[in-house]
Amino acid sequence: MTIDDLMNMAPVIPVLVLGDELDPAALAETLVAAGLPVIEVTLRTPWALDALHTMAGVTGAIVGAGTVRDPKMLDEAIDAGAKFIVAPGLTEPLGRAAIASGVPFLPGIATAGDIMRGLDMGLTRFKFFPAEASGGRPALKALSGPFPELRFCPTGGIRLENAPDWLALEAVSCVGGTWIAGPEDRDLAAIGARARAATEVG
Repeated sequence: MTIDDLMNMAPVIPVLVLGDELDPAALAETLVAAGLPVIEVTLRTPWALDALHTMAGVTGAIVGAGTVRDPKMLDEAIDAGAKFIVAPGLTEPLGRAAIASGVPFLPGIATAGDIMRGLDMGLTRFKFFPAEASGGRPALKALSGPFPELRFCPTGGIRLENAPDWLALEAVSCVGGTWIAGPEDRDLAAIGARARAATEVG
């Protein structure tokens, strides 16, 4: 499975910062049933790797690791069962390690320099992060102009209300949805409702 396959599977990739409030398997089952099978578990909490491992065992779930910052975290995520890797930025050590691993890789960019560093490594798919704080849709439209072959997954400040505007950009394949489920959420029914609504935005 390529990074394009993952980015085109659904309009929204849930971006999860997990606490210990929810059963990870039940959460993954809820998201898959709602139509969002590609799930990013950010490595921001003590529970993240264990949750990723559990969710990766759920039928239909394609679970990746986010907030991967260095090769050590990359190895830990892959060992836990991550099927793809998302990074908040791009460094050469992480980029080279991710490419060598063969795992689909989506590094974060916010500037033309970031993009050119990625292109030097052969990368053409990026997370635009933090999307709203980095200038929003006008910024990404301007950035994508000199690089028409690139595709992006904007993340950061995206909401159900503005996701359609982001997805309308030619360079955008999908968006990261931090609003689907937060670390304090306990209500799987509400998460499922938000996830189902997210499938309709594309």
